[in-house]
Amino acid sequence: MAVFRCVLALLVIAAVDVPAFALELADDRVQGLREPELPPEPPKDLKRPQGRTDLDRLFSLLKRAPDRDAAKAIEARIWGQWYQSGSVTADLLMSRASAAAEAKDTDLALELLDAVVALAPDYVEGRNRRATLYYLRKDFSSALNDLAEALAREPRHFGALVGLGLIFQELGQDSQALEAFRQALALNPYLDRVPDLIEDLTAKVEGRDI
Repeated sequence: MAVFRCVLALLVIAAVDVPAFALELADDRVQGLREPELPPEPPKDLKRPQGRTDLDRLFSLLKRAPDRDAAKAIEARIWGQWYQSGSVTADLLMSRASAAAEAKDTDLALELLDAVVALAPDYVEGRNRRATLYYLRKDFSSALNDLAEALAREPRHFGALVGLGLIFQELGQDSQALEAFRQALALNPYLDRVPDLIEDLTAKVEGRDI
């Protein structure tokens, strides 16, 4: 809930527009330097489950996973649950949106995800995927709105939390970014890249031990 409150606080600013200085800061950080960090995505060979599984049980197993391979297998099952929209049409639109995003056709991908969210407004993964595309376009205001809605419905969505942290980083909100990354790692201890992000931000926000 602490991260969700941070989102709401930042949305007070973002509701009108992302401040110009924040956009300039983000552009300076990424322009000509590197590709932007991406939030976690489901496995490419994700198999959709045939029925619903208790997510509480899966998250408990994930925290107690004995090694990385076991954790990734459980993580894939969680993604499989999240990708179930409950609508055949929404699932089809999601598949097409994923294909469009892979082909770098973000305009089409966004149109398809808009249709997903309109059809299934409570479908968390539709909003999370759309937030990723908004983030890549540096439309941070729209991305934050989608992430706030996603996390209100599924506070354990570690992918959305990492996406939130990345946006906070781009906006220079390092303390909020660190909190989001830490919450994501607490939910999924084997997230790629997140421990390094936490280490770098901890040194920056809290200082190095002397």
